[in-house]
Amino acid sequence: MIKRDITAELLEAAGEYPVVTVFGPRQSGKTTLVKMAFPGKSYYSLEDPDVRMAAETDPRGFLDNLKDGAVLDEIQRMPQLLSYIQGIVDRLNKPGVFILTGSHQPELHQAVSQTLAGRAAVLKPLPFSLSEKRE
Repeated sequence: MIKRDITAELLEAAGEYPVVTVFGPRQSGKTTLVKMAFPGKSYYSLEDPDVRMAAETDPRGFLDNLKDGAVLDEIQRMPQLLSYIQGIVDRLNKPGVFILTGSHQPELHQAVSQTLAGRAAVLKPLPFSLSEKRE
């Protein structure tokens, strides 16, 4: 796997903000990036129908089971989780609780900006650089 140049910025943001959101187009390496950067963090894809059903049926219970936070991949599938995440990170008051990934959608950007204002760093990885491709 290719180590992305943005990895250091991602880790730094997770040390400062309770939520880090990685936005980008589909198939741009967001999932691989966050899995490599946070190998010990629980991972849940909201594309998985069972995971999504659990989150839809009982969003508070779903998130309360993530005591140490988690990577929530494809957050655009469940933007209503953002309000619950806001409450959790306000209560915990620590950095790096949730790492979110999402597709490039203006509505999702706006929802994160409004709901998680001051709580979330937003990163937008660029396509692979020449130095990344050479590794």
